Amino acid sequence: MPWNELYPIDREPSMADVSQYIASPLWDAFTAFVAETWNAAPRIEHSRCGGAPGWNVKYKARGRALCTVYPRDGFFTCMVSVGSKEKPEAEALLSACDPYVRELYERSAEGSFGRWLMIDVTSEDILRDAEALMMLRAKPKEAR
Repeated sequence: MPWNELYPIDREPSMADVSQYIASPLWDAFTAFVAETWNAAPRIEHSRCGGAPGWNVKYKARGRALCTVYPRDGFFTCMVSVGSKEKPEAEALLSACDPYVRELYERSAEGSFGRWLMIDVTSEDILRDAEALMMLRAKPKEAR
């Protein structure tokens, strides 16, 4: 059953529900990375956005959005924004990125707020690329 049907607006999921639905070791690695790198607490929110309606998980560090995660059956989509401030560093990273992430970046439209990348995290390489892009959004807690 699709995520937004399993958890309609009146039935907020827990983080355990999110983990159970995603059911991927990549999710466990991702949440551990966010906790260790920024000590950022997840915030579950509901969105009526036509592109990805339903409950999602948002992470922020020191007032900056790191990403929004959309649970999928067996994987997750990590939306990372690459703003004008991060653009030069992001483009420098691209040569080392998975071909899927490079193509996604090249196909994404650049707007006034930068590029919004909806990254389907389905492999360790793609997970590392999403994490590297998030690192551009906010420095790790040790690097203050």
